[in-house]
Amino acid sequence: MKIKLLATDLDGTLLRGGKPVSAGNIAAAQAAAKAGTIVTVATGRMYRAALPVAEALGLDVPIITYNGALIKSTSGKVYYEQYLDEELCRRITDFAAARGWYLQTYSGDGLYYSDYGEFSRRYEHSQKVIGEDIGYEGMRNKVSQMYKMLIITPDPAVTQDWMAQLNAEFGDSVTLTQSSADFIEISSPGVSKASALVKLAEFLDIDISETMAIGDANNDLPMLKAAGFSVAMGNATDDVKAIADAVTGNCDDDGWAQAIYKYVLKQD
Repeated sequence: MKIKLLATDLDGTLLRGGKPVSAGNIAAAQAAAKAGTIVTVATGRMYRAALPVAEALGLDVPIITYNGALIKSTSGKVYYEQYLDEELCRRITDFAAARGWYLQTYSGDGLYYSDYGEFSRRYEHSQKVIGEDIGYEGMRNKVSQMYKMLIITPDPAVTQDWMAQLNAEFGDSVTLTQSSADFIEISSPGVSKASALVKLAEFLDIDISETMAIGDANNDLPMLKAAGFSVAMGNATDDVKAIADAVTGNCDDDGWAQAIYKYVLKQD
């Protein structure tokens, strides 16, 4: 069956750590588009951090950002958006403040910090964006159009415990995901890359069986399961490889492009 919609993760999949999209991956994306496949990005990144990557592919396509909370094209058309409840955002901010947890928030595609330090600098470097230190009190007042909140833990060993605390306090009122061992990403209930892929396919009148997803991390699992065909990167986690329909090469070796030529364009 022809792949009409391809959804790809960014970091560790399309992108090598902190580097621009490779020429090989750009060529593969454009070849897929020329063959009639819509190539979309599906990422936990904020829209303005994902936009330059999508633009580098040379395509005007809808992109899935904030782990599915916003679907918006590179030219600015909004297909879907889902915000966190404002009072809930205040409660989460107070919860983090009481424990001294580092918190980032994303209001109206702006980036805000509970305090600026090592975590903030590392994030800005990796995402190529600049945020603003407004403190917990500032965050309590900056809760409109909140796509996502992010807690970064000081050690991956405590991440699961912190997630358990958040689950105990907020339960089904939030969706918690992890894109890395020290990230706890907080979104509205039902928000995920998987749900966004399904919504986007419906918007484009594409059957889900005609979609393909490719990723490397455990936060990609729902999307990979939802797609008609799924590919794990060679550098993917064992959990991702276990459920994928196929495994391609490593990110550093343009395994993404290899997957496009083999499974989308059907070239040996």
